[in-house]
Amino acid sequence: MNSVLDRIALILVIIGAVNWGLIGIFQFDLVAWMFGGQGAVISRIVYSLVALAGLWSISLLFRNTDEIEVRD
Repeated sequence: MNSVLDRIALILVIIGAVNWGLIGIFQFDLVAWMFGGQGAVISRIVYSLVALAGLWSISLLFRNTDEIEVRD
């Protein structure tokens, strides 16, 4: 289960990083452009999900990477 959440969080963090890169380099907010502005409900949901994914990703820093994962 954590593996799925980790992957979703990673995807959302990448989306956030790309969006911040576009804002920093081109002053273009892709999320706002796609969903109708920064104040649009869908944009705010995406921003919130990216923030939650970033917080979840903090846990990746403190995990034991020596564990062997067994897959069926």
